[in-house]
Amino acid sequence: MKFATFLYQIAGPDLARVARRAEELGFESLWIPEHLVLPVEYRSRYPYAAAGRMPAPPDTPLHDPFLALAYAAAVTSRIRLATGIFVVPLRNAFATAKAVASLDVLSGGRFIFGVGIGWLAEEFAAVEMTFADRARRTREYLALMDQLWTRKDPVFEGRTIRVGGVKFMPKPIQQPRPPLIFGGHTEPSLRRAAQLADGWYGIAENLHDTRDLIARLRGHESAQNRATPLEITLSPRLDGPLTVELVNAFAQAGVSRLIIPSARDPERAIAAMEQVHSQVMARQ
Repeated sequence: MKFATFLYQIAGPDLARVARRAEELGFESLWIPEHLVLPVEYRSRYPYAAAGRMPAPPDTPLHDPFLALAYAAAVTSRIRLATGIFVVPLRNAFATAKAVASLDVLSGGRFIFGVGIGWLAEEFAAVEMTFADRARRTREYLALMDQLWTRKDPVFEGRTIRVGGVKFMPKPIQQPRPPLIFGGHTEPSLRRAAQLADGWYGIAENLHDTRDLIARLRGHESAQNRATPLEITLSPRLDGPLTVELVNAFAQAGVSRLIIPSARDPERAIAAMEQVHSQVMARQ
């Protein structure tokens, strides 16, 4: 099992402390959530909790993920750095491709690109991006990014975006690209992951839901005739502490990476990491 944790939106010196401590304790990766804006009121249903509401209030400070992860890269040397997750269709695809490539180069090839199509219609409306075609744009944006990252002379022609007659540098260190991890629980989301991604990112409130999600995902893998199964990253919403027994149960269900619960307060975040290290990681 790989153990990861969240890098929440905290000030620079504290962010550095959390990142360094995670690396010292042997955590495999740091994941950062993101939104461009959070609407004060919204009717969209948050798909990862039974209540349908985000756990974060609208005034939650949210860093630009690439800037925050670049900062973390500068104060660490081994731990991997991930978006968890980045809403692809909210941004210009060329700007995103440049940020991903730059972060991968500056971090020495440590970036993991966790992506999704987004669920919050009011956020799209606020930044004047269309919501209805976000799945198509995500597919085409990622296809264009692959061209930019891997080809000397990138060429792509889609219905929503195109490229040709340009050069793009730098290329990511990881080739053909940094690992692409798709998030989402709907059937179209699971199918996209099986078709396009290297891994899948899920949020589950219990072990039963985890098993159900993975079974559905494996069904889509079979339908797509995947040669290799997706690596499964899980952010569990636990009622109690993480235990060795629970970790073993997640592993048996097919989970490869657990993102442990954390806190926005740096002292509490470090304490949570140290508790998981002493009570779980050191006993594996």
